[in-house]
Amino acid sequence: MILAGSMAIAVFSCNDGIDPIAPVAPGEDMTAPVVAITYPKEGTLVRLKQDVGPITMQFESVDDIEIKKIDVILDGQTINTFDSFIDYRRAVISYTYPSLENGTHTLEVKATDLSDKVSSKVVDFEKVEPYQPLDGEIFYMPFDDDYFDLVSITEPTVVGTPSFSDVAKAGKSYKGAAGAYLSADATDLMGDEFSAAFWYKIDATPDRAGVLTISPPDPGVDKPNKRTSGFRLLREADGSKQTFKLNIGTGDNETWVGGGAATAIDPSTTTGWVHIAITISQSKAAMYLNGIQVASGDFAGVDWTDCTKMSIASGAPNFVGWDHLSDLSLYDDLRIFNKALTAEEVLALME
Repeated sequence: MILAGSMAIAVFSCNDGIDPIAPVAPGEDMTAPVVAITYPKEGTLVRLKQDVGPITMQFESVDDIEIKKIDVILDGQTINTFDSFIDYRRAVISYTYPSLENGTHTLEVKATDLSDKVSSKVVDFEKVEPYQPLDGEIFYMPFDDDYFDLVSITEPTVVGTPSFSDVAKAGKSYKGAAGAYLSADATDLMGDEFSAAFWYKIDATPDRAGVLTISPPDPGVDKPNKRTSGFRLLREADGSKQTFKLNIGTGDNETWVGGGAATAIDPSTTTGWVHIAITISQSKAAMYLNGIQVASGDFAGVDWTDCTKMSIASGAPNFVGWDHLSDLSLYDDLRIFNKALTAEEVLALME
């Protein structure tokens, strides 16, 4: 009797102060489902390494009562139907279609609720033909509304809030912002020889900035500035001009290229685009402005020890000891090569 009484008290205690669960009628189905497509968006250019390859579509639907099914329709053909949902009022779906071909496409996502109300969302997009790299080209970022490297079909990490500008050599360009830069994996970019080339429209504010760097970390230092490996392309104010300098680590030491009047740009008179290129071999480094070699030097070859990342439009995070931070300038058509370009090849890139 004592045990039974204890059980009764325990059951009463568990329900004490808690309303019992009771079913609630769902109510009248008043509205049709709402559909949103996250990817691809209207006008998206899908880039793959192959002519036929996968695309991961992302979309969702919300209904006031319950979703019955969602049809995925590509170019007029239903490619999948979803009719089972964990949350019957909201479905967030990621679906990989395995065989998207080159060309323009129309994606429709159509949702139907329990009372057969239907809503749909339609976007037009394009799968572009795979990019064909130039001789020795291992990285190409055109900045046309995305940050894809068209050779590896990968995107960098975007730090801060850079943007795209309609002022460009072609299409669009990268526009820097305070605290902003791109951080790309440099694992496959570092070899015995290295070249980089890009179009540049200078903004002289701030008075110094990192332009392109592959620099090692500097453990235990508040403002990293280790220069015995990798390279750092930077600019600094010299009166009304901005002087460009290339610093290269050789393992035990460092080499400087440029820094004189020949590598300077005057923002007050040079208001258009400038083509900048750097080349690094195991015996020589050079800098080019508008296809003309403006500086060069002999050295013992670049050392890549501990380098893993390339920063675009800033010295951050590994080259900030002299405040070479974010560049507010415009960048277009950034190309990396696994060879030291000749003067003729640099000139050909401009053309």
